[in-house]
Amino acid sequence: MSSTELPSVPAASVLPKVSPVRVGEGERLRSVALPGITLAVRSRPPAHEDLPPALYVHGLGGSSQNWSQLMERLDGVLDSEALDLPGFGDSPPPDDGDYSVTGHARAVIRYLDSAGRGPVHLFGNSLGGAISTRVAAVRPDLVRTLTLVSPALPELRVQRSAVPTALLGVPGVARLFTRLSRDWTAEQRVHGVTALCYGDPGRVSPEAFRHAVEELERRLQLPYFWDAMTRSSRGVVNAYTLGGQHGLWRQAERVLAPTLLIYGGRDQLVGYRMARRAARAFRDSRLLSLPDAGHVAMMEYPDTVAAAVRELLAEARELRESDVRALPTGARQLTGGELSPPEHELSIRHLSSGADRLTEEGPAGAAGHVEPNAAGSAGDAGVTAGGGPGDAGADDTSAGS
Repeated sequence: MSSTELPSVPAASVLPKVSPVRVGEGERLRSVALPGITLAVRSRPPAHEDLPPALYVHGLGGSSQNWSQLMERLDGVLDSEALDLPGFGDSPPPDDGDYSVTGHARAVIRYLDSAGRGPVHLFGNSLGGAISTRVAAVRPDLVRTLTLVSPALPELRVQRSAVPTALLGVPGVARLFTRLSRDWTAEQRVHGVTALCYGDPGRVSPEAFRHAVEELERRLQLPYFWDAMTRSSRGVVNAYTLGGQHGLWRQAERVLAPTLLIYGGRDQLVGYRMARRAARAFRDSRLLSLPDAGHVAMMEYPDTVAAAVRELLAEARELRESDVRALPTGARQLTGGELSPPEHELSIRHLSSGADRLTEEGPAGAAGHVEPNAAGSAGDAGVTAGGGPGDAGADDTSAGS
């Protein structure tokens, strides 16, 4: 080693001292050291020893806190854990600096293999949806069911509101943005991302907004914050350009696990229209459309999403009879059944192979409506991305994409 070289030091050992991450009531946060990565894992003590395991994967700029509300509502149904991807939340950067979709998927697989919890009910939002799709495709032995909230899968026509986030992956853009926004307060940043990620930003309570600001202030002290955002954004863009068997749509077609797809009609980052294509790509899919939701439906309408997850588990025979009886009226049969909790009108349909059409109402409709369709194939390609240069939250969480 020459005099100008420094020894390689794991990223986890040189982290700056910042304020601790918030842990909600009934939650635990622990650190798991694995080869090349250290992951923060948020969990809730299981109500029963025999509950099936679940793992939740957040989106770009988010953290495990994005899943706190849904995890709480699935107490007694799932043994829930949510991880912070490398470089996000309370997890330090990966030692190899790999923020690609494949790199993140490798981290999820490495954790599941080491924990011995698989197969799990796997959840993913936005970037986490792309990661979870890849995990389910390449390691079907690790996944019982798959739930994707606004998954970041390639789009041909990118929404204009998603372009700035995609541009974060362009060399020099993050540095320029940091310079231009250096006078912005954390409150201004959170307001901006809340408006981007939520169908109705008014659903964020003052307390939740305050917690989101505190979390953003903490993250801005981390020297790797923008690097993790930039490289992960670039990883999404790169993943969208891949073709062949490594393409995300091709991998979606390979997923064997029963899949619940959730799309918001007011999503500014992942096109609502992509619900049609996703329903065709995943061979055993169910589509839940929420016309008033934005990019983070599990944070905006956690009760509705939890009810749909219970339906999925009931059909997959992952719920005990007592849990099935506890489902809301009208929610006990998924195929052709409608689920209409008081807080949000919606329609959910089981999508099975052999049907020949798919129709849906647009975001302006009273409720999204999906008819059965055939499992289809990939055709579109393009780039979209989610999230933004900051974090917003609801119920003490930070919205990612």
